[in-house]
Amino acid sequence: MPKTLTRRANKGSQKELASRAGARLDLFRFVPFRLNRLAAEVSAALSSEYRDRYGLDIPEWRVLATLGLRTEACSAQYISHCTRTHKSTISRAVTALMARRLVERIENEDDRREFVLRLTLKGRVLYENLIPRLRRKEREIMSCLSGREQRDFARLLGKIEDSLDLVQTIEEARRAAVY
Repeated sequence: MPKTLTRRANKGSQKELASRAGARLDLFRFVPFRLNRLAAEVSAALSSEYRDRYGLDIPEWRVLATLGLRTEACSAQYISHCTRTHKSTISRAVTALMARRLVERIENEDDRREFVLRLTLKGRVLYENLIPRLRRKEREIMSCLSGREQRDFARLLGKIEDSLDLVQTIEEARRAAVY
């Protein structure tokens, strides 16, 4: 192909690419990306509270937090579903927490082949000591918003969660068959 035709073809391709550039996805304006990035940063900020003081990683904290919220024992599958964490990650976290005697397995009264999990006394004490630190950290993170903005933010998050059929309260979790 002669050079002038090649140049014209390249210019045509460049124009076509330039016109399609408007169709490109700007991740910094794409809400799912922004939510994911925000969640990762908030999780990392909170993890310093339980990692540095208590030697817990994020999956271990998720197990403790789920068990600490409940009055009754629950399965690892429940924790996995509730926290949206892969079951193998939860399984490793449970093993580590059991080794530290923070969590214990007990036989499921309804199905003796299955085990459920609950916090030990040591695990409950750790959980109770950690909660004020995490709430303080949450207040720090949210302090860039006014009180009204915080309420609006919570309301808007709730609307998104509702649109995705996510359980939003412990009462809903208790009623839902999957939780």
